[in-house]
Amino acid sequence: MSETITHVYFVPGLAAGKEIFKHILLPEDQFTVHFLKWLIPNKKESIEAFSKRMAAFVKHENSVLIGVSFGGLIAQEMAAFLNLKKLIIISSIKSRDEMPQRLKTVSNTFAYKLMPSRILGGIKDLTSLAIGPKSKKRLELYQMYLSVRDRRYLNWAVKNMVCWNREKPDSKVIHIHGDKDGVFPIKNIDNCIVLKGGTHIMIINKFKWLNEQLPIIINS
Repeated sequence: MSETITHVYFVPGLAAGKEIFKHILLPEDQFTVHFLKWLIPNKKESIEAFSKRMAAFVKHENSVLIGVSFGGLIAQEMAAFLNLKKLIIISSIKSRDEMPQRLKTVSNTFAYKLMPSRILGGIKDLTSLAIGPKSKKRLELYQMYLSVRDRRYLNWAVKNMVCWNREKPDSKVIHIHGDKDGVFPIKNIDNCIVLKGGTHIMIINKFKWLNEQLPIIINS
């Protein structure tokens, strides 16, 4: 029986805990689900070194790795150290070309260095960064899922999100993206499965579609 089971590992979004996946239910006769927690970065740790440490928690060969938002970036970096069956990202990007101009500007002007963790620790500011501006209703929904408040992690994550420099997308990545995503607008995204009406928090409010389609995508 164990040979027929696929292990699926999930990486949450920026500052989020495993709670964002509480509505994700995959058939237990086909899948065993694992929710990864954010590690606290070492001082001046590179994204490669951090991702290697995260990858060590994926204990099964030929498993599926699914990353959401910033977790999608990290999942792609983790893949370099893993033998995966599938790599799936949700509400994320595959290269710097898919990053919106406002985030590129933050990187190019080093404005991220002006974002002290005491400001990022404020729930409304942190949520706005995680799900985008002009999202008051979604902000209230999502803010309860932001449980990682360590200052070192927050500063590191913001820097590595806006400074991610992958130039060429990995052709093996399966990308699921909402056409109403306010953080990573669909106009910048290539080669993805489009979920109509999906926002940046569709892992929470479009879970029915994901529960239906993820098994099909994984097994295809």
